[in-house]
Parts: sequence; structure tokens; C-alpha cells
Amino acid sequence: MVYSIIQPDETWLLWAFLAGWAAVSIYLEQKYSWASKVSGAIIALVGAMLLANLQVIPLESPVYDTVWSYVVPLAIPLLLFQSNIIKIWNESGRLLLMFLLSGIGTVAGAIIAFFLLKDVIPGLAEVAAIMTGSYIGGSVNLAALAARFETPGDIISSTVVADNMMMALYFLILMAIPALKFFTKRFSTPHIQEVEETRTDEDENLAASYWKGKEISLKDIALAVGTAFVLVAFSFKLAEIFASVIPTGENVALNILNTILGDGYLMLTTLTLIAVTVFSSYFESIRGAQEIGTYLIYIFFVVIGVPASLPVILQNAPLLFVLVFIMVAVNMLISFIFGKLFKFNLEEIIIASNANIGGPTTAAAMAISKGWRKLVAPILIVGTIGYIVGNYAGVALGQWFSGF
Repeated sequence: MVYSIIQPDETWLLWAFLAGWAAVSIYLEQKYSWASKVSGAIIALVGAMLLANLQVIPLESPVYDTVWSYVVPLAIPLLLFQSNIIKIWNESGRLLLMFLLSGIGTVAGAIIAFFLLKDVIPGLAEVAAIMTGSYIGGSVNLAALAARFETPGDIISSTVVADNMMMALYFLILMAIPALKFFTKRFSTPHIQEVEETRTDEDENLAASYWKGKEISLKDIALAVGTAFVLVAFSFKLAEIFASVIPTGENVALNILNTILGDGYLMLTTLTLIAVTVFSSYFESIRGAQEIGTYLIYIFFVVIGVPASLPVILQNAPLLFVLVFIMVAVNMLISFIFGKLFKFNLEEIIIASNANIGGPTTAAAMAISKGWRKLVAPILIVGTIGYIVGNYAGVALGQWFSGF
């Protein structure tokens, strides 16, 4: 057990850190322009990473597991309450295509990395499959696929370390690209131009402007949280029932059906999108759901930064870092090639790639921090589709890779 000032079983102290640092990250993002440009998500992740490496907080704890098991599932439906597929299809259809094209880059990167590294990384078939899912929908898929493949904990821990280091680095790169003339000369930038034309105060904090105060009643909070609990409970129970009644074995079709219907996260995402679309007036009347869901997901950002121990990655995961580096590099390359070929603008390419690697919330946070407001709602819905597409792609590649 690695020593830390706060021990893994000091539950209240760890919850105080997770909830407190998430709050500090949001405060800094909305208070200072530099933090708004970096984004609160990166501040949350990097801050946790630094404190873990300074041995202030532990690398593992049941508290972190609770965030994965309960906080993340509750955040997902809350973030989707305004995501009526029919209503925003005209806005998100184009972005969905860019997102899927970017996902091709992830799959291509996984295949290239697998055949380059399969003889030197034990269990690479599962790891590459898990990271395929993660890099088409974010870290939520990593947890789902790790459970699906029953991957040993030590391999997952090392993979998460490499993944978190790579994500932090890549997000910083994506944040910097809009300021580089190499890219702005070669791609159209309508959202950047709109921000420059409409912005009256150069020091205006875009995150604070987006998250400005609104009227939220006790009823809104009650309906938002209560509905989220019901959706999570019903979805996970339904998935559990399907997983138990659909047989698995030699029949490939039944195995696939069991994987699809028996996955709690897939079921939660699907049922929430259906409910929001069918009962759109009810969900649209609830205020504050996005704020509550975003705060919960910021707690998750803190947690995914914790396992990024530099000594661990230097000792146990250097080749895994090579794996994720290849996957992210190919994703970026393919995204910009397809983006140029199909005449997508720079902002769409960046946001789509971000949503693949980090998930919809990191992409939305970046869009907000940059002032690209028209992309926030579309990337939330499009990125959430990555939860489904990523899991499918990960399972498919896992089955293929396991034959080598």
C-alpha cells in the first residue's frame, strides 16, 4: 500500500476533497479568464493528479469506487434532460457525422497499436478493446468494458494511469489549436469569428456567462434528482434482468444481444433518450438538471485524475502509454483529414475529437470555455451516442483481437 497523508478508509476526508476540489475547479473556471480557457475539467483532473503524486491523497479507495458506481450513473440522465433527439437533430446531424468519422480514427489507431504491440504487452487484446470504447465515448465506457471483459484490476489501474496522462495532454493540445495560425488558415472558424464579433468585453469570462444564475425552485431540484434516481434504478434493474435471462455461449447473436441489453450504461442512456424525447415537455420544464449533472461529473473528473501516478506509469505502464498515444494520435490525424475532406469547420473537428477521447462532458466544457455556445447541446447528445457506439466497437474489436 502506497503511503498517503489521507488514508483510503478516511471516507469523509476523501469526499470532502472530491466535492471540494470539484467546487474549487468550477469556481476558478468562472472567476478567472485563464481558468476559463483551460476549463474546469482540466483543473479538476490535473489538481487531483498532482495531489496523488505528492501522496496527499491515496491512489485507490472505496470512495472512488462509489463515484464510478453511483455518481456517474446519476450524472448521465441529468445531463441528457434537455437532449430531445428530434428537437436538436438539425443542429447535431452534421456534428454526428464528424463524431463518427473521428471514431474511425480511434478504431484505426487501436488496430495499428495492437499489431505493433501485441507481442510485448500482456492482455493487449482486452486493453485495446477497452480503450477503443473509452476513446469513442469517454471514461464511462472504460468502466463498462473493463467489467464486461473481467479484466484484472492491476492491468486496469495501469491502463487508467496511462489514459489519464494522455487525456490531460491531449485536452491541452486541443485547447491550444484554435490559437494556431497553421489550423485557422486551413479550416473555416465560424464559431471563433462569432465570439470575436459579439464579444464586447475582452476579459469576459465565457464559462461564468454560460452558467449565469437562473431561477431554480425546490420542485426543480426534487424532480431532477428524483427522476434521475428512477431512471438509473429502472435501467440497471432491466439490464440485470436481460443479462440473466439471455443465454450466452456458442451462439454469437445471443452473446451480442446479451451484451447490448445487459449493459446498464447502454440501457440507461437509451431509456433516458427515449424518455426525454417522448415526454419532452416534462423534462424541458425541469430547471437545474444540467447544473446538478455537471457538478456530479466534475467530481468524476477529479476521480479520474487520481490514479495518474507518475512512478506507476514509469514502472508499470510505459508501453500502455505508447498504446494510448498511438490511438489518440491516429484519432487526431484521421479527424483532421476527414474534417478537411468533408469541409467541416475547425471547431466541429476539435469538439468531435474531444468527445471521442474524453466524452461529451469534456467536449461540452471546452465548447463553453471557448464560447462556442451553438455546439454545447449538440455535442452533449452526439457524445452520449458514443457511450453506445464505443461499447459496440470495443466488444467487436475485443472478440477479433482475442483470436490472435
